[in-house]
Amino acid sequence: MASKEIKNILVTGSVGQIGSELTMALREKYGAGNVVAAGNRSKPSDELKNSGPFEWVNVVDIMQIVDVVRRYDIDTIVNMSALLSAVGERNPMLCWDVNINGLINTLEIARIFELNQVLCPSSIAVWGDYAPLENTPQETVLKPTTMYGTTKVAGELLCDYYVRRYGVDARGLRYPGIVSAETLPGGGTTDFAVWIYYKAIEEKKYECFVRDDTRLPMMYMPDCLKATIDLMEADFDKLKHHGDFNLGSMSFSAAELAADIRKHIPEFEVTYVPDERQKIADSWPSSVDDTAAREEWGWSPDYDLSEMTRDMLTTLQKRHDEGKLYG
Repeated sequence: MASKEIKNILVTGSVGQIGSELTMALREKYGAGNVVAAGNRSKPSDELKNSGPFEWVNVVDIMQIVDVVRRYDIDTIVNMSALLSAVGERNPMLCWDVNINGLINTLEIARIFELNQVLCPSSIAVWGDYAPLENTPQETVLKPTTMYGTTKVAGELLCDYYVRRYGVDARGLRYPGIVSAETLPGGGTTDFAVWIYYKAIEEKKYECFVRDDTRLPMMYMPDCLKATIDLMEADFDKLKHHGDFNLGSMSFSAAELAADIRKHIPEFEVTYVPDERQKIADSWPSSVDDTAAREEWGWSPDYDLSEMTRDMLTTLQKRHDEGKLYG
């Protein structure tokens, strides 16, 4: 089954941390009028709402998605709607409803309307206590310890099922923690790696909610956007995997991140007060083997820790000086 040309894209969850920036990147590449942003509860930024079409969509209601697909002649759905790990633990049933029933709805629509593609991100949360934590392989045991991770494992299996059973072009990639200077995080366990930069600029101190030695896979947002679009545009016939690509970039501990920031802000102080998110972080890998992504669709990151830190601090300092640190 060869890949079909992407023309009109619907991005659900477009108001979230990744979805908001991905929508703008897709509009730049495919044309603002060809990328429909969809949100449910959170207010979209003026840039997101005014740069192209925006619709209020609850992904759990399949007819709301169908309506948008029909009106805009959508051929590709990027399903970014999800409750993240920490938020999902506080409301596991809602996490299941949004993450699984929302995905099934998009896959069913892709099957019924013969859409070109569905992309649904997965996460490093799919692994648990029994997976190797160093250089975690593409194929290994998946026994997550959170509802969020459970939904992501089920989501990967659903995508693969729709590929095999119905010939739907469904793709996904396991995002590491994502660091962004543009959008605030949305309740994930790796959020410390974003907040630390903001607090370094604003207060010169930060109380970190994981231990100093907590080491996790991370990625800078520009690489996240690049990886997502690269996978969307990859030749389907060359993909041996579909809904579950490991995606690597960099790994660092909370202390290593703080030390890198201190190269630019020597007076920056960090204290470590682990909370309930520490247990989640301890179940996740410290690095991943992304050989499959590199071989099947040519994945290669552009940023390492030092380059990311330099860019984050430069961007946030400029916004702080303008009185717009938080937007």
